Amino acid sequence: MPRLRQLVFLFAALFSIATALAEIPTVGAGVPGPVKAPHLSVELVSGELAAVPGGPIYAGLYFRLENGWHVYWVNAGDSGEPPSIKWQLPAGVTADAMQFPAPQRLPLGPLMDFGYENEVLFPVTLHIAPTVPVGRQLDFTAEVSWLVCREVCIPGRAHLGMILGTVAKKSVDNPLTRDIFRRLAVLPTQLPPNARVTINTTADGFAITLLDGQHEKNAEFYPLDSGQIANAAPQPVQPLLRGIRIRLKKDDTLMKNPAELRGVIKLTDGTAYVIEAPVGGPLPVATYAAQPTIFAAIGLAFLGGIILNLMPCVFPVLFLKGLSLLHGSQEEHRHQRAHGLVYTLGILVSFWAIVAVLLVLRAGGSQFGWGFQLQSPTFIAVLASFLFFFALSMAGFFDIGLSLTSAGGTLAQKKGYAGSFFTGVLATVVATPCTAPFMGAAIGFALSQSAVVTLAIFTALALGLALPYLALTLHPAWTRLLPRPGAWMETLKQLTSVPLFATAIWLVWVYGRLFSGGTAGVDATFRLLLGFLVLAIAGWLLHRWPGRFFSAAIAVLIAALALAIPLTHSKDTMLQWQPYSTQALQQARATGRPVFVDFTAAWCLSCQVNERLVLNSPEVQQRLRDGDVQLLRADWTQYDAQITQELTALGRSGVPTYVIFPPGVQSQPDVLPEALTRGIVLAALDKALAAQQVTP
Repeated sequence: MPRLRQLVFLFAALFSIATALAEIPTVGAGVPGPVKAPHLSVELVSGELAAVPGGPIYAGLYFRLENGWHVYWVNAGDSGEPPSIKWQLPAGVTADAMQFPAPQRLPLGPLMDFGYENEVLFPVTLHIAPTVPVGRQLDFTAEVSWLVCREVCIPGRAHLGMILGTVAKKSVDNPLTRDIFRRLAVLPTQLPPNARVTINTTADGFAITLLDGQHEKNAEFYPLDSGQIANAAPQPVQPLLRGIRIRLKKDDTLMKNPAELRGVIKLTDGTAYVIEAPVGGPLPVATYAAQPTIFAAIGLAFLGGIILNLMPCVFPVLFLKGLSLLHGSQEEHRHQRAHGLVYTLGILVSFWAIVAVLLVLRAGGSQFGWGFQLQSPTFIAVLASFLFFFALSMAGFFDIGLSLTSAGGTLAQKKGYAGSFFTGVLATVVATPCTAPFMGAAIGFALSQSAVVTLAIFTALALGLALPYLALTLHPAWTRLLPRPGAWMETLKQLTSVPLFATAIWLVWVYGRLFSGGTAGVDATFRLLLGFLVLAIAGWLLHRWPGRFFSAAIAVLIAALALAIPLTHSKDTMLQWQPYSTQALQQARATGRPVFVDFTAAWCLSCQVNERLVLNSPEVQQRLRDGDVQLLRADWTQYDAQITQELTALGRSGVPTYVIFPPGVQSQPDVLPEALTRGIVLAALDKALAAQQVTP
């Protein structure tokens, strides 16, 4: 982490010491007006100047926050806790539950919290009984607690007050709070009568479809229940004619789909709706449009297959097949029909294999669709590496010849038929990342039908993909319409490498996204790119010594190594942490081993980031294991007097706090910065281990 950010964390921690969190002191004396606390001010506000017996009073808990600091929504997300309020009300007055406006997404590293920055008003409705006499002064007091966070989290508590008189009829609005209520007291509402929400399952999560009669452009979903969706995952939206659809990724720990989803949908204009709907079956095709008939779906699939030839993934393969026709002699034209049929058979067999896998998965209760192979890191690594290697050849880096992707000048030979068949297989494989127009509706419909219908629709898609080359081979005279061979062919061949390189880059991005947050995706992407480098070396060998069996064999071995690199994974080196207590710390220090104490809390976002990105990294875990370091975790999620006392003794007022105790009961602890890096932890461990060697 940059040094400047570390300094910011340090100053924040020093400033927070003033809160003296031994008992999380309560600030304020219950008198009206704002109360100052670390990084925020808080007060009770009323929307009216006086109360009317028998009527409601619209009040609220109002926070003003320093820049970059935030408080939390009712579901805090991956960490944090929402504010709470406990009233001491006059006789004859009752209060409804505090309400929460629609939040915003607050990312930090691989995690996501839900909360508020700058300012927020939590509305509360107070009810004045008709028996309360007019002219009486009502003193409202409340104990309020909160958690305010940026890179560090600081709990706070305040004793707030508000005074209102009672009058016979409604007074004018309070001019001091009118603007606050107008801007901030906008709560999520129930869906209007003409709107409806449906929730369906998808391959990796859920799809929420909101139909409110408007052409919405963007929306966000905030769950009321934790552990159901991956909070930090993107929420792709699909604008619909009369609403919008939001796709959500399920939480990695969710083993069984919930019966219903509850939450808030927030639209672009700030409108927010509370939703609570049952989770239905798999998302159907064209959910709110007319379902296609079987014959219409077959026609759409056939048309989509034809258009698929123009996609950047498939066109280079078709282009090379076209080159083989231009180079073919008149005698070879007699055999082209057979090769066209074999090419078509290769595509059909490949699509039938995909259908078989999809049907088996569907029979087992899983739901997958076109491109399900892209959910496999192994498949993506192999496909991306192949496309990169293929693109190098198309760009002129080396020449693997047409025989690898077409029958070329050997169409009459047996290996030519094998080349045509596997070119059809290749065309299907490289078509996986692409979806042509009309394909989505046809495939979605196919996967919701019987096995026979599914097979028929995918067969139509395969025939559409095979049609352009098959038509040229069945009618060789049509090849006269193609341009004559010339230098333009080499130029066009090199240009076709551009979409192949672009597809490979996109697959690298997809590959990285398949891994959980933090450095896992970065490390996986690095390994795949390193594989690309090795493939480039293999291509250089083929260019430097073309036609040599030895160089070709070495190139194949290097290519195999390149494919193996991104598929390697580090072993799980996670160590077990013991619960912290004063006695446990004393016993651990008495053993003469270094002791690492992690002061953390479930609501501390910085704690979770440091744990995932640094403490759980293979380098740090290995150093802890090699050094036989005793690990203690002080969980401050709930107030703990021993932990609070230890933090105070260390000169800290909150979490995260990380301490390394070198060997020896009298040794001084090493308190690390709140924002960890691997280098900081490894250096501190080396220092402690060096002290262990000199300790008698």
